[in-house]
Amino acid sequence: MKRKSKLEDIVSNFESLSEKLFYLEESIGILEEESGDLFLTDLRKEISDLKEEIDLLEIKNLLSGEMDKNNAILIIHPGAGGTESQDWALILMRMYLKWAEKHKFSSQVVELQVGEEAGIKSATIIISGQHAYGYLKSEMGVHRLVRISPFDAGKRRHTSFAAILVCPEVEENIDVDIKEEDIKMDTFRASGAGGQHVNKTSSAVRLTHVPSGIIVSCQNERSQHKNRAIAMKILKSRLYDMKLKEQEKKLEVFVGDKKGIAWGNQIRSYILQPYRIIKDHRTNIETGNVDAVLEGAIDVFIEAYLKKK
Repeated sequence: MKRKSKLEDIVSNFESLSEKLFYLEESIGILEEESGDLFLTDLRKEISDLKEEIDLLEIKNLLSGEMDKNNAILIIHPGAGGTESQDWALILMRMYLKWAEKHKFSSQVVELQVGEEAGIKSATIIISGQHAYGYLKSEMGVHRLVRISPFDAGKRRHTSFAAILVCPEVEENIDVDIKEEDIKMDTFRASGAGGQHVNKTSSAVRLTHVPSGIIVSCQNERSQHKNRAIAMKILKSRLYDMKLKEQEKKLEVFVGDKKGIAWGNQIRSYILQPYRIIKDHRTNIETGNVDAVLEGAIDVFIEAYLKKK
């Protein structure tokens, strides 16, 4: 049924665009009639709207990977640098949450370790929506920030790094063999802002997959059972992603060794001082509209990456 629905969506989108194109081709002739120029503004807008729809269809066509249609699990780790890097990780987390909101995707922060002074030590977010993974896989890598640090009394310029790991949330019918004896489970009290259960019960769950060394945790739910179920889903997704593409092994070098989240590894630079520009080093796409990007307007980078790939 999912495949049928997807194919029907492809056909209906193509037929709709074809009808709009035919209508515009027929309508252009009205410009040659008397007072036809009165319709010029409307036709220009309809042509512009059609171009945007065609561009969107092209991007969707690029999202043809086996797992592209799935939800995305996004994991954020700050690099070395303490509070400054942890604050940068928090800024990135907010950027992706706002991106999800703009696309009407749902997002759930299932694990969050808050920094002592500011920012976060790590975060795991499930972003749910059609092709969420297909879009967000382009964000995997090291992100570099240059700015005047708000935590530096001397107002000096600082460079910070954070690593983004993205893997698809696997569906229930995907077979990933996880033996119970390979899993070490720890429970702990949830931390940070939250409901009454926070810091009162050991409902948070941390799972360690011993053979791979992958560690996942969830503290979002009140129930230990629910937290374990979500953590197992994340673990299953990460193991599947590692098996399919070996991306996990590549990123764990950055996450395991904070020095790896540093110079020479960045996919994108966010320069806020001495000038304001954001540049993607894989596609050379850049923009001076820094505030919009940090508010979630990252599609220009995502689309350029998908087209290049």
